[in-house]
Amino acid sequence: MQQRRTTKTAVLPISIDRDAASRTGAPLHKQVYEQLRETILDGRLAPGARLPATRALAKDLDVSRNTVTAAFDQLLAEGYLEGRVGAGTFVSEHLPEESLTTSSAANDAETAVPTRTERRRGVSHRGARLAGLRKRRPHRGMAFAPGMPDLENFPFDVWARLMARAWRRPPMALMANTEPAGYQPLRRAIADYVRTARGVRCAAEQIIIVSGAQQAIGLAAHVLLDEGDKALVEDPGYPGVRGALLAAGADVVFAGVDDEGFDIKSAAAAAPDARFVCVAPSHQYPVGVTLSLARRLALLDWAQRCDGWIIEDDYDSEYRYSGKPLACLQGMDRDDRVVYVGSFSKTMFPSLRLGYLVVPPDLVDSFRYARAALDDHPATTAQPALTAFIEDGFFAAHLRRMRKLYAARQEALIDAADRQLAGLATIAPSQTGMNVLARGAAGALLAQDDLAAARAADALGVTTAPLSSFYQKAPAENGLLLGYAAVPEETMAGAVGKLAAALSGESQPA
Repeated sequence: MQQRRTTKTAVLPISIDRDAASRTGAPLHKQVYEQLRETILDGRLAPGARLPATRALAKDLDVSRNTVTAAFDQLLAEGYLEGRVGAGTFVSEHLPEESLTTSSAANDAETAVPTRTERRRGVSHRGARLAGLRKRRPHRGMAFAPGMPDLENFPFDVWARLMARAWRRPPMALMANTEPAGYQPLRRAIADYVRTARGVRCAAEQIIIVSGAQQAIGLAAHVLLDEGDKALVEDPGYPGVRGALLAAGADVVFAGVDDEGFDIKSAAAAAPDARFVCVAPSHQYPVGVTLSLARRLALLDWAQRCDGWIIEDDYDSEYRYSGKPLACLQGMDRDDRVVYVGSFSKTMFPSLRLGYLVVPPDLVDSFRYARAALDDHPATTAQPALTAFIEDGFFAAHLRRMRKLYAARQEALIDAADRQLAGLATIAPSQTGMNVLARGAAGALLAQDDLAAARAADALGVTTAPLSSFYQKAPAENGLLLGYAAVPEETMAGAVGKLAAALSGESQPA
């Protein structure tokens, strides 16, 4: 079938209502996104139509370019738009809605495929907001997908042996396990580990097994928040936190992060009735700062005075390469106000889908019963193997190997960046984690538009995450989040070369 293509740039019937944005608190890019999507769906923008450049459209609407690029990026991610290198941005030839139905010559009037307008159904405001949080998934290798661990060096032979041993002749109690908090031996192994490695104050009974950090945060919100209660979160921050809180009916309030991390004093002043805070004190995502001691004490003091709760997301603190190990916030808490969240996605592999909470002793039953009501009990298949993996020392040995490996890979990335990104970007080393932040040099593309920089890198096969996309309010700075953990040292220079080509506007690496 011949494709329809339009070479002229479309004139877009879009307007910005700043009064409405002020009343609702909704970001301006949502207005641009919704009006563009509606224009595409009702046929006013035909498949193949070329859209104006983001800079030109931003000037016409009297908004920042980031506002327009954020709307374009969401439509690109959802399949309504497609980018063509050197040509611009176009309406997709095949829209997402078209894949939901098929047509057949045998259909009669009663079974005919409804029109695109008739197919659209109303969803709740919460459903629409959750759908709008769709994640951008890496699709071009491992350089430089943020948060991706090395999978080539995981001891899968050991893991396979432990899985086989657990299920060769499993006891009936294991197959029929319905304990909402999870497999008791695993809870005991995790409690022993976090007490020693992270300074967590807990007993095995306080461990609740979940399918990951996002479910952990959502469960905490269901237990500790009522519908419409305010929850303070970091801005910029991990998008999964917002989704988990929205799903629990929370009113999410975004508070800024500076060189000392999350500032509870300014956040509480902006939302004095908030009683719930979600932070990553050991290694803030995506900026990478560590919450200062003064801020930690202020946060604990706030929770005690205001009868508040702190959710501590300790997602990758196992990977610390220099300096003294940082004690967790929960270990400093003497009023049982901190709920600690851990996960095995970064330390083992993402599809394992196992994480845990450490909850205050008096809330154990509330969390267990809520867990049973929402999801009955966690999948048991991998829990016995993970128990043995921890108890037999394989987990600790794996972490030691990965720390050494990741430290070398970060050093290789920074060395390559010093040589190949001069005048384009700078990267400061990080003491912790699996990612570093590249900031643009003065006048360079990255300093002006990190969304465009990320798209250019993607076109050359390099996956990055633009820093501005993590902000819910106006972005404070541009940058690219680069994950180095899954990039072998021997391929690092080549991957940095592709990034350099993207940031300098070249079509291929030198």
